[in-house]
Order: sequence, then structure tokens, then C-alpha cells
Amino acid sequence: MRDNKVNLIIKNVNVYNSYLKSFQLADVSILNGKILHIDKNKEAELTSETSVDGTGKYMIPGLIDIHMHIESSMMVPETFCNHVAKCGITTLVAEPHEMANVMGYKGITDMIEAGENCDIDIFIGIPSCVPSTSDVLETTGGIIDFSTMEELKKLEKVICVGEVMNYRQIIQENDLEITKFLTKLREEDKNFPIEGHCPSLMGLDLSKFLYLGINADHTEHSFEEIKERFENGMFIEIQEKMLKKEILEYIHENNLYEYFGFVTDDVMADTLLEQGQLDGVMRKAINLGMRVEDVIYNSTFTNARRMNLLDRGAIAPGKIADFVLLEDLNNLKVYATYKAGKCIFHKNFKSNLNENESYRFPGEYYKSINMPELTEEAFKVKANINYGYVTVRAMEIKDGSTKTEEKHIKLKVENGYMDWENSECRLAVVVERYGKNKGVGYGFVCGDVIKTGAAATSYAHDSHNVLVIGANIKDMSIALHSIDIMQGGMVVVENLEIKGALQLNVGGILSDKPIENISRDLKMVRNALIKQGYKHYNPIMSLSTITLPVSPKLKLTDKGLVDVVSGTIVSLVVE
Repeated sequence: MRDNKVNLIIKNVNVYNSYLKSFQLADVSILNGKILHIDKNKEAELTSETSVDGTGKYMIPGLIDIHMHIESSMMVPETFCNHVAKCGITTLVAEPHEMANVMGYKGITDMIEAGENCDIDIFIGIPSCVPSTSDVLETTGGIIDFSTMEELKKLEKVICVGEVMNYRQIIQENDLEITKFLTKLREEDKNFPIEGHCPSLMGLDLSKFLYLGINADHTEHSFEEIKERFENGMFIEIQEKMLKKEILEYIHENNLYEYFGFVTDDVMADTLLEQGQLDGVMRKAINLGMRVEDVIYNSTFTNARRMNLLDRGAIAPGKIADFVLLEDLNNLKVYATYKAGKCIFHKNFKSNLNENESYRFPGEYYKSINMPELTEEAFKVKANINYGYVTVRAMEIKDGSTKTEEKHIKLKVENGYMDWENSECRLAVVVERYGKNKGVGYGFVCGDVIKTGAAATSYAHDSHNVLVIGANIKDMSIALHSIDIMQGGMVVVENLEIKGALQLNVGGILSDKPIENISRDLKMVRNALIKQGYKHYNPIMSLSTITLPVSPKLKLTDKGLVDVVSGTIVSLVVE
């Protein structure tokens, strides 16, 4: 530094101090993308190329979301990042296991490349469970095995192991690829973070999970489950649906602020546009009574420390100058966002930082739906008798959860086929879309699901084969055919008419359209589902997790009905 010259000074601003969890009025000097000095006494003799008047503003560290999936927004990385900069985000730790299920190792490296031009930092978690279970239970486009994980670990942007989802298998004797990798990892790098996914695990099972070094969890829990995780030293990542007053009170009473952080996990385009990203979770915590200073701490400092990102998460000398200027502290109203000392969003003008040509995914991403053509005959479900009744297993969907219950329902049989169209059941069919085995899995759904028409989606966790559910054969046939024509997406049909459609033609799970277009079409699909009887706080997520065989209790893949607890394929008809 020559002649005490710096690049930027933010003057007369209320600066958040992460170590005191309080604000101090000061001038903040920035040199070469890093914080140089916080001048509380206004005594430093520094000159600057540029200065910003921060009077009345609050300066907080850039927000850091350490557990999220860009694919959940259904946007390509550049579109996503351009928007979340407006929310105060400067660092993401993304886990691209959705694209890995579609395209394997190449899917991950292409997602990394697609994020290279973004103004914010995107770090990557190694997808540890692709497929989420095994090729016996589901078919994926790509597979991430032990050797692939080793290769991913070498990449500069990779900083953790993504959520270990086959949590029941891994605590038993097994030959899983992730088990092999974790064994070697703990010999070579004892401090590499390992993210967990372990809903419902308690007691000895939870201890076995922790014993493997998987010491964080982001999934939804009961109050007792949360307490046990804190008591056993787990780092808790609290997303919006886990934010409850009793949990925040427990954290406060036991001074557990060092042991958790706020994250988003999954935020869809319309929610992102209307409610924000991590800032939306923070606002909810504030509204539930948490001190704003603590909310900031647990959205920046603890998250940075969890991921060994020790160069950020605080406004202090030597730290990267990632910060946000807020107009309103309690509402977290963003005035401007800075990345390494450069403004990447300002409420009064458009940033010109991201001037590079937009990334376009390789051609195969736009031709990724290769499923067999099903005629209407394929939706007629055969029974093992010609006339009478059979009892079938159905996935019972309940508002408030993506978990399902197993319900047994009696169906009438005529001419050797189940008369499901005149029952409380809706038929669910999963079609293998990668051209590997042309598999088709059949199941029934009931409960808070659509009552009329049909819905289909290629965005279906985690293997992203094509799911179609419906109340009648003709609407199901149209819905499924529409997915093929769009080369991926979501569609809702009623009375032979398309009521809502969202094209996701990048790998069948993303769109390269602007967020406003994606949000509009997604909302149309959501509203159509609701109008046709889908009763759920998030019908899109509920629909897309019917195929997730790591979420209890009964799910459907291209291989058939999966009993999640036992990890086995079970018959449609109860014997």
C-alpha cells in the first residue's frame, strides 16, 4: 500500500462486528478486494479512489448459504446468481446432485463451468449418493462412484462432501461407494466437511451416523430430534420449514449460536422472486423473535466457519470485502451488494460486472428425454384375477410433508384390469428417460393429491425420470406426451387441455429463460395443481418427491414401488 491509498471507503456506516454481534459507526476502507481498516474514531489518514456515503445504512457481511441446490430454482447458474445478488448473497455452497443424476461427472463439471462467469462465489459439495439408493431401486443418467468422488475432490471449487442421503444403509454393514470414500477421506483430510441427511434417526442409529464423521444435518425434524442432534455435537443447518419458535427459544436458552447456521436447501423460482433466498429465511427468524444481530451471525460467520471459508463471513481487516449495505435492518432491505469490493448489485442502477457472454450448456442437455412411447393401453393396470377385488398399496400424500404413508386400498377388478379411475386412487407411473432399460414403474397415490386431470414432470427427485399421475388415462397420456415434446418440464392437464406448463429443456430440470418467465410458468403449474385438488403447502415439491426413495415411507421409481425403510421393491398388490 503506497501513500495510504485505498480503492474504496464506505463512510459513516453502521458496521456489523461479528465478534461482538453488534453495530459500530465507522468508516470502512477496502484495498485490493479485502477489508483494510474499520475506523471507528475517524482518525486514519487514508485517501481513496472512490467513496460511498453510508449514512443511515447498515453494513453486514455478504450472506453465505452453505447448503443449497441451484437446480431447485430450475434456473441455470448465471440466472440464479444474478438474482440472488439482489438478496445480499455473495457465497454459495451448491450441491449439484440433481444434475449429477442426469449427466454424472460431466453434469457437475458443466455446472461448475456454467457458474464461472457469475459475480458471486459458487463452491461445490461432492454428490455422495448418485443414485440416491442403488441401481436396483432406480435408474439414473449418471453414477458418482468412489473413483469419481476422488476426482471431484481434486477440483478447486469443491470444498465439502454433499449430503449423505442413504443414511439407513450407511450405518449398517455395506459396500457403498460413499462408505469407501469416507473411509479414505478421514485418513487423508480429517477437516473436510461432510454434510448429512438423516430425518428421523435417533439414539444409537444417530450415533453411528455421527461416528462416520457426518456431522451436519439440514433436514426437517421434530423438536426432540433437534435437541438430540445439538446434544451430540451436530452442526444444524436450519432451513425455512424447520424454523419454529420453540427451536429458536431452545437455541437461545442454551446459547447454541455457535453450532448452527441458516440455509435454504430448496427455493423455487416464484418463491425466490417474491420472498427472496437466504434473506427470506432470515426475515422469518427475525419475525419469530430472534435478535437481528444473531440472525446475521448465523447467516454469515458460523456458515463460513463450518465450510472452512475463513477468509470471509466477517467485516474485519484481511477478510474478503464481501458485504451488503442495508436500508432497513429488520426487513433486510438491500441497498447494494459488494463482492471483493466491487458493487454487483445496487438498487438504483444495473451492475455491469457480468459482461461476459452467457454460458450455454452442450447440445446433449437439450435432447435428454429418451423415454419409450407409451400408448393409452400402458395406463391400464392388470390384476391377477379377472373379476372381484384386490388390495393395493398406495402412497398417501399429506399436506405439510414430503413424506408419505403406506395405505391399503381395495380396488374393483373388471376384465382383468383394476378399475382405479373410479376409486380414491390416482395412478402414478414413472418412465425411465435415459434410454437405458425402458423401465416403467406403477403405483397409486391418494390423500392430498389431484382429484381430477393429470400432471407430469421430468423434474422428479433424485433420478429425474418422468413421473405422471392422474385421475384418467386420456389426460395422463397427453401430459406424458407433452413432456417428451418439451424435452423436459412440468405440465398439468384437465379435460384434454393443458392448464399449466413449464419447459425445463436443459437436462430436463433447468430452464435458461429469465427468472420472471420461469416464475410465471411455475406459478401457472402450481395453481393448476391446486385447482385440480392438490392440497399441499408446496404441491410442486410434493409432486416431485413422489419418486424420492430415501424419503419415507413408500415411493415410486422406474423399478417399481420402494419401501424406503427396508430399501426393497414391494409389490403393487398386497399379498
